[in-house]
Amino acid sequence: MPSILLVEDNEMNRDMLSRRLSRKGFDVACATDGAAGVELARETSPDLILLDMSLPVMDGWTAAGVLREDPKTAQVPIIALTAHAMAGDRDKALAAGCDEYDTKPVDFKRLIAKIEALLGSE
Repeated sequence: MPSILLVEDNEMNRDMLSRRLSRKGFDVACATDGAAGVELARETSPDLILLDMSLPVMDGWTAAGVLREDPKTAQVPIIALTAHAMAGDRDKALAAGCDEYDTKPVDFKRLIAKIEALLGSE
């Protein structure tokens, strides 16, 4: 079962996404801020990270860069989850180290397609 680390500070979003991902067969771990997300990623080596970009303690932009610099997490695919949907925000997320970008509110079918594409046939 592929593992996903969901780094999301909004309790409602975190609960909804973690339940729906679990029902799809993913093993989901959660963190509520960027620093905790980085630590949990280092400890658990998830198959994929869903990273909110507007987080307390350490924002997602910074967390993505830290994850990319660490050999333990450098190859883990990261999908940025953000309400930032302005022109250039996708490019900014990719430049920060994310592999993919998805906007909030989350379209779950679209997100699952992106997760499956990054995980391959897992």
